[in-house]
Amino acid sequence: MPNSWIAELARPLAVVCHDAGAANIIFAGIRDAEGDIRVLARGPALPLAQASLPPGWLVAELDMALEGASGLLSGTGWASDIEHEARSAARRRGMHSIAVIDHWVNYRERFTRQGEEILPDEVWVTDPEALTLARIIFPGTPISLHPNLYLAKAVAKIPPPPASPSTLLYVLEPARSTWGRDRQGEFQALDFFVECLPSLALPDDLQIILRPHPSDPAGKYDAWLAAHPNLDARLDTSPDIAGAMAQARWVAGCESFALVLALAAGRQVLCTLPPWAPACRLPHDGIRHLKRKDRAP
Repeated sequence: MPNSWIAELARPLAVVCHDAGAANIIFAGIRDAEGDIRVLARGPALPLAQASLPPGWLVAELDMALEGASGLLSGTGWASDIEHEARSAARRRGMHSIAVIDHWVNYRERFTRQGEEILPDEVWVTDPEALTLARIIFPGTPISLHPNLYLAKAVAKIPPPPASPSTLLYVLEPARSTWGRDRQGEFQALDFFVECLPSLALPDDLQIILRPHPSDPAGKYDAWLAAHPNLDARLDTSPDIAGAMAQARWVAGCESFALVLALAAGRQVLCTLPPWAPACRLPHDGIRHLKRKDRAP
């Protein structure tokens, strides 16, 4: 597998990322690259960039990344507008634009803000499922498949599932919907998971580790933990998802990329979306869906 998948892209190259998902993939693909690369990282992507990229690559403003650049490589996150603004500016400058999709949901919405859709000149994905979806949704846009160096590296860091202790990692993520109820969806999924626990045939000494999403504010799940004193549950303190998953035999969550990573790492994976939530959009075999009563661990 190549150390970098941007070797053929013209320099200078502007890279703009906000959310952690695409940032992890992009940074893994460029960290060994050569040439003039300018990286604007905001939000969860910033500490990832600081930890993994040469400091001389990092810039503070969008114009600093784009000025004189031959092309743009951007993420497609939800949590901010900076990647959308970068693609809009690249279009105005006549600059070739490539966007990396790191997931399997809401493809078209990733390129729309305030009713304005800005599609890149190319879309890059990193698995066959995403390739199929993207070709259907963006029939007029070139779509190409590239190796997921981040996934490969993460899987290589995760040992086989431990025989003990009996640990389940619950990977949290913002649902961005209440699903017609009066509570954020991520908390509804957590509550549904707890309701299902007696039917899951998991060990009596099960320990539940909750790993917040990088965009979650500190303390978001403190009240939920306090309201469930009978659960052996705590927040994860591992520095990365590979470290968190190393201790787990089971991994649960809604639609997080971490569920796909868990499958690749040989974990038993549970989707906790409740019956009244939309169907899970991860297209991967091997995920057990609690709403379908597919509950054998």
